[in-house]
Amino acid sequence: MSIPPPPDPHQPQGPYQPPQQYPQGPYGPPPYPQAQGPQNPYGPYQPWAQGYSPYNRPAPVNGLAIASLVFGVLCCLPGVGLVLGLIALRQIGRRGERGKGLAISGSVLSGLGLAVWVLMLATGGASDFWEGVKEGARDGASISLVKGECFDAPGGQLSGETYDVDKVPCSGEHDGEVFATFRLKDGSYPGEDKVGDTADERCYGLQDTYAMDGWAVPDDVDVYYLTPTEDSWSAGDREVTCVFGSVTEGGNLTGSLRNDETVLDADQVAYLKAAHVLNAALATAPDTEYVEDDLPGHKEWAGRVSAALAEQARMLRANGWSADAAGRISVLTSDLDKARVEWAKAAQAKGLDAFYQHYDTGLRLLDPKKAVPARKALGLETTPPPDDSGDGGDSGSGDSGGGSGGALAV
Repeated sequence: MSIPPPPDPHQPQGPYQPPQQYPQGPYGPPPYPQAQGPQNPYGPYQPWAQGYSPYNRPAPVNGLAIASLVFGVLCCLPGVGLVLGLIALRQIGRRGERGKGLAISGSVLSGLGLAVWVLMLATGGASDFWEGVKEGARDGASISLVKGECFDAPGGQLSGETYDVDKVPCSGEHDGEVFATFRLKDGSYPGEDKVGDTADERCYGLQDTYAMDGWAVPDDVDVYYLTPTEDSWSAGDREVTCVFGSVTEGGNLTGSLRNDETVLDADQVAYLKAAHVLNAALATAPDTEYVEDDLPGHKEWAGRVSAALAEQARMLRANGWSADAAGRISVLTSDLDKARVEWAKAAQAKGLDAFYQHYDTGLRLLDPKKAVPARKALGLETTPPPDDSGDGGDSGSGDSGGGSGGALAV
């Protein structure tokens, strides 16, 4: 009778089990014998608490936490960021989501931003801040003024950037009235002087399209313009704004100066268009103090005036006038024909004395007072503006400067 050996301390107690035999392979027994005892249903390793998988997803990030941080950084709506952060913290604790740090950061930043806004509102700093924002936005853009609008400028200064103005109704007092706008050519900034020269030439040439009856423009009104600056040019600003303003220091305009096809009748427009033909020719006088300084140039000018007088008379005769105006227009065109003959003779003069003889006669025949009866019949302004040339004559629309002899328009 044999007695089995005592059990190994690492083996479970129980009936004797004979040693397990392993099949022999060509290279000997297996290197790792199987463990004795109950089999582990999960295999040789203990499973992880959450389970393991190569495709396991981490907990999602709370969306409100992200939104809270965004609002906190931007400081645009700090109260919203603070509320979103607090809600996110509650959701994260309940749902087991990530983003607690984002929610805390957003809440802190939003809280600080809200405190700053409250302080600014209490001290008036918010208003100053908003004005600063508007000033910064103005550096690269301008407020667009359109034809027919009126405005006030800081200190009444009608020069500088177009965004330094406040639009106001034309019916009341105002600093300026826009009568035209145009765009400069693209390219590099041409310089302040070049921009100013272009604006000066174009604006003075465009005023008749808005205030067709120059006699109706007050004596103290002149042409101004608002131009792009070098900074606004780099932001794409190319617009020049032509305006009427008072030359009197501290002076204002009252009511609109507009008198064009939108407010005039057909006969008034026809008369003024004919008168502008003469004004344009008179405005081309040589820029010399005396005729003898440029007699050939003055003779060419007299030829242009003669041709303009012929065209003006033709335009006046071609229109079908009302019964009240027809007779007075006929008298006016007769004077224009006489003036045309004298200006033509001045253009062909052999010397200075002959030029002056015909020039003086032609100038008298263009006395603006001769146009008053026709203007009265048409319902136009009947008080001629004063002559800027200082020779005692009367000027037309005020824009047709006439060199040595003054610009007389009807």
